[in-house]
Amino acid sequence: MPVLPNADPSSHIPSPLELLGWSEFFADQVKPSEVDLVPRRVASVHRARIDAIDVSGPIGLELPPNMNTADFAVGDWVLADPLTGMLVSRLDRKTVFQRRSEGGHGQQLVAANVDSLLIATSCNADFNLARLERYLVMANQAGSNPVIVLTKADTADDAGIFVEQAKALQRDLPVVALNARSADPVSMLRRWCGVGQTVAVVGSSGVGKSTLVNTMTGAASQSGQKTGTIREHDAQGRHTTTARSLHAIPGGGWIIDTPGIRTLYVSDVTDGIDTLFAEIAELAPRCRFRDCTHTHEPGCAVQAAVASGAVAADRLERWRSLLAENRDRTPVVSGPRGNKIASKKKY
Repeated sequence: MPVLPNADPSSHIPSPLELLGWSEFFADQVKPSEVDLVPRRVASVHRARIDAIDVSGPIGLELPPNMNTADFAVGDWVLADPLTGMLVSRLDRKTVFQRRSEGGHGQQLVAANVDSLLIATSCNADFNLARLERYLVMANQAGSNPVIVLTKADTADDAGIFVEQAKALQRDLPVVALNARSADPVSMLRRWCGVGQTVAVVGSSGVGKSTLVNTMTGAASQSGQKTGTIREHDAQGRHTTTARSLHAIPGGGWIIDTPGIRTLYVSDVTDGIDTLFAEIAELAPRCRFRDCTHTHEPGCAVQAAVASGAVAADRLERWRSLLAENRDRTPVVSGPRGNKIASKKKY
């Protein structure tokens, strides 16, 4: 068949499943014995039930006896029996954002199969470089593309100051300053919210995450996410989102809202730390000693970079702090050759 004038032979019309975020990564996991099962995506997780979506719209999932819903995250892809609606299996995750709570023995799932993580913070007293670095470490470790979203830019005397500080946190880090209550976010965040793409919004309470979700989804006030106020003296807010949920963005894309996180501990995130502090990780091999701690050793390339101003001294201190916390909080398991760090990379 001849190609019509102006036709693009490489053009691709997304299938109904691809509109939901389905890709070859998930299709390749479906076994020949599972071809009669239907893919469904987890839209919300509750203590006793899981809500999902498929090509027909919102749909419930029947859970096998003794199944623990805590093992599932919003954004997960599962296979279900088309006749009974029974959940049969969960597909491996492409990315997963998780955190370890204080005193917790395992990781708490936040969101799965997220292409870009929108890290929200306000252009006010909530802005905290050390906390943003923690979110960036978790985003890097999750395999998602981090994007810093500075909300309430309209209330700042000079939002550009916040933008420049945020950009300096990591190489090629996208930073967007906006007013979540205006129509600006729809166009300013469009590049990360294309057809079939999934973003998740994380950050402290009171920074405008739910307002941002409502603006992006065009949600009416009675059906959208609840929003709250903040304390004036420290810009801290109350939790208005109590559960994670998946929402459609008009024109394509999906967005996951999450409850505010006051304290984010790092654990099992060595790769994420190396990505955040790439300039330190790249200098380390140039040190005279292979086990250099970058504190007092002669011939330390990192300390030389600090002395020349190429690396900020406070940034090196935050690297040390995160590295120490990650070491202390990462579980150690016994192995045939002695203790070793447990690997948590498999999704």
